[in-house]
Amino acid sequence: MIKMIALDLDNTLLNSEKEISQRNEAVLKKLHERGIHVVLCTGRPINAIWPLIEQLGLTRPDDYTITFNGGLVVNNVTKEHLFELGMQKADLQPLFDFVQREKIPLDVLDFDRVYELTDQPGSIYRSVLKNIEFRDTKLADLPETTYSKAVMAIPAERLAPIIADLPDELKEHYHAVQSQAMIMEFLPQHVNKSVGLKALLDHFGEDFSNLMSFGDADNDLEMIQDAAQGIVMANGLPEVKAAATALTDSNDDDGVATYCERYFADLLK
Repeated sequence: MIKMIALDLDNTLLNSEKEISQRNEAVLKKLHERGIHVVLCTGRPINAIWPLIEQLGLTRPDDYTITFNGGLVVNNVTKEHLFELGMQKADLQPLFDFVQREKIPLDVLDFDRVYELTDQPGSIYRSVLKNIEFRDTKLADLPETTYSKAVMAIPAERLAPIIADLPDELKEHYHAVQSQAMIMEFLPQHVNKSVGLKALLDHFGEDFSNLMSFGDADNDLEMIQDAAQGIVMANGLPEVKAAATALTDSNDDDGVATYCERYFADLLK
């Protein structure tokens, strides 16, 4: 029995205008009111998506969000961390060496802010990520703290060849995923959205047999594979579609609502 719905944001729940449509909003609010856990799953920190959480009314004491692509599970009300998994500054050294050698922009995130490395060429991450503090920082001045991920944020046409030639050392050392056409993320090796969702399911005494997930991209693959109902958008990547239980309409055609209206027809009456 499905008790939790996990939702990727960009190109899944959000349309091309980066908005939750009225239809998607209405369906998810009704399911939430009727006892289904509605969980947003994103690479962003919770502050950056707070307007979306408020729009869906996910502000009850038992509402949580999966942030940093599974690296942090946070309570929406108290902001307490249910689960977190990060990496230390030393763990990022292979990536630092690579971007310095290739002169590639890099942003490094802890669980509260973004450090844009000023030793590197300029990043476009500030134009992509809102409602979070950015600090201009030299690599040598990065604090010794726990980091959630590092991000290459550059125009898609420049990022594509970098990804194509990414050294095996980086692929082995990190969980490297492309979350958007202009964003490549480097996470701790064993972090993905399913890791965070397992922690949350365990918290509620549930498991993956109780999960429905919606996604479209590489960073959604594990939660699509692991969920009893892994739903991929019509605009999803071919390799993610191949792992799906079912496909639905595109993000611009209210694909989340389309599938939920059919699957939860009795609950939505």
